[in-house]
Amino acid sequence: MILVTGGAGYIGCILVPLLAEKGYSVRVFDKLFFGDGGLKNLGKRCEIVQGDLRDFDPQILDGVSAVIHLAGLSNDPTAEYNPTANHEMNTVATDVLARRCKERGIKRFSFATTCSIYDLGFAAEDFMRTEESEVEPRAAYATSNYEAERILLKLADDNFHPVLLRQGTVFGWSPRMRYDLVVNTMMKDALMKGALRVDCGGEMWRPLVDIEDVARAHIVCIEAPAEKIKGRIFNIVQKNYRILELAHHVKRALADLGVTDVTINVDYSHFNTRSYRVDGTLIRRELGFEPKIDVQTSVRNMLTQIRENKQMDFMNPRYYNIQWMSLLDEMEGVLKSIGGVFTL
Repeated sequence: MILVTGGAGYIGCILVPLLAEKGYSVRVFDKLFFGDGGLKNLGKRCEIVQGDLRDFDPQILDGVSAVIHLAGLSNDPTAEYNPTANHEMNTVATDVLARRCKERGIKRFSFATTCSIYDLGFAAEDFMRTEESEVEPRAAYATSNYEAERILLKLADDNFHPVLLRQGTVFGWSPRMRYDLVVNTMMKDALMKGALRVDCGGEMWRPLVDIEDVARAHIVCIEAPAEKIKGRIFNIVQKNYRILELAHHVKRALADLGVTDVTINVDYSHFNTRSYRVDGTLIRRELGFEPKIDVQTSVRNMLTQIRENKQMDFMNPRYYNIQWMSLLDEMEGVLKSIGGVFTL
């Protein structure tokens, strides 16, 4: 059985069905901030356990042979909204989970970390970051993931085989959709506003990867020979794109499906942003993993799925991590005060 923490989230709702299709039994452990609707069609192929990693019951690991760890706060705004919770969820809980796995003899452990660890700001020297590059993460989200990485690498030995996947900015459709990721945001703005806004002249770089390729990378790592993945870091990147180039890819892909009245507005006045390029060749060379899905293919698939699944309510706060979680936080305080909405 494979345990997927955060398996009801954006990436998990793509990864878990892929695991089930390959014949794996899957147990999902998730806080369910966004519900479990993205996994509703899996039935008995997926066991869902609701819980918080900060209060982890080791019995969740019963019968588990490998862990894919996706859980935690997953972007800068949510990390900065509550830095304490971010550290507890992303760093401390990862430490506890990994140690419990090691105690149980669960060797396989694939960790979803982030390429934002490499970010040094727009004014930093422009060079291709590799897994060997020195890093100095600054933001709370990147720092919490980097601290978790250090913990996992120290735990690695013949009895515990963590592999760390530094994921580029993810894009693509998921049943648990997000519109707060750069490609997805561009597509949403094109459909809602008929225009894409590009800051900094569109000169900044971002490493990007489709959501299905991310899911496949985790599966490749839990299936690879131990000597190839134990204590290793791999960047997961389809390609590095300049943001202005990216906007044109999105515009062209939408035009293929009949969305033709889209303009690109370039602003040259703001330069306080992220910009970094990341080399993704190591996992290609070591494990033979090759990302398959480019931006235009993914955007066309996104629009098709959005239309078929009627996800056109683009401003629904559920599609934006910080909006939804801050709303839940506010409602938690209200409910403590007033009690049930329709019950005494």
